[in-house]
Amino acid sequence: MRQTTMTKPSEVVREWYVVDGTDKTLGRLATEVATVLRGKHKPTFTPNVDAGDYVIVINADKIKVTGDQEFKKFYYNYSGYAGGVRKRSTRVMRESYTVEWVERAIHGMIPHTKLGDKQRKHLFVYTGAEHPHAAQQPKELVVKG
Repeated sequence: MRQTTMTKPSEVVREWYVVDGTDKTLGRLATEVATVLRGKHKPTFTPNVDAGDYVIVINADKIKVTGDQEFKKFYYNYSGYAGGVRKRSTRVMRESYTVEWVERAIHGMIPHTKLGDKQRKHLFVYTGAEHPHAAQQPKELVVKG
């Protein structure tokens, strides 16, 4: 008889990965990063345990989008007050709010629960090629196209 192995939080071994966003498509990069943050790339994946790894995204300002998303896709925020809707295009987000733009794409692919909140804190996004996490010796995570 086979037995399903359930990972315990004390048994989790975390690693650090760095992703270079140069000439990568936002959606493809976000799905790969979200998979690593959740821990779904590990054979010991358990849905109710935070077994994900840490991910550093560098060169976020060089990430691209395809098609007409630059002008036709919009990001909305609502303050809760009348007239409190803020609407920004993809172009504005990419140029002025790069870190928020990438984080929103990745955060949307992680469960919106308490566990997801913990997993979201393992993401670090930087616009340039430099990051302060060299001491963790991150491995390179290869993302297609």
